[in-house]
Amino acid sequence: MTRYSTIEVSKQYLKFSVAHFTIFSATERERLHGHNYSVAAEFTLPVGSNGMCFSYGILKDAVAELCDELDEYMILPEHSPYLTIDEDDGYYIVGFDEETMSFLISDTLILPISNTTVEEFARYLLERLLEDNDWAEDEECAAITVRVSSGPGQCASADWSAE
Repeated sequence: MTRYSTIEVSKQYLKFSVAHFTIFSATERERLHGHNYSVAAEFTLPVGSNGMCFSYGILKDAVAELCDELDEYMILPEHSPYLTIDEDDGYYIVGFDEETMSFLISDTLILPISNTTVEEFARYLLERLLEDNDWAEDEECAAITVRVSSGPGQCASADWSAE
């Protein structure tokens, strides 16, 4: 019988800081602001005969790399039904309701999400861990949970299971 254990990585450096605005409806959104998001991930893996699942360092590096990719950018949601995003002379021109906003392309990431929320960031990071799974090359991961927090007591998680 295979024994499993869940390893959690939630180091202080597993974070990203971004500018964003959450969209509530076709006519209502937050003002542009920023957050320092914390990320934690749990990996359920088989315990080997040596009493270990896997090197924590590899897991921490995989999560940290994803956080670093997002850090210090303006984030725009590619799949929002309420935004239009065009490019013009080094800028993203974003339309919302009757507003037009400009953001430097070099300072902005457009993510395949529908809104800039902890729920969507958790799902996005989980999907990235699953698609860029060099960290799991020889491992049989049974489950992964990714949590993103925008502050104490405010987080969302996304889950994946091999079953």
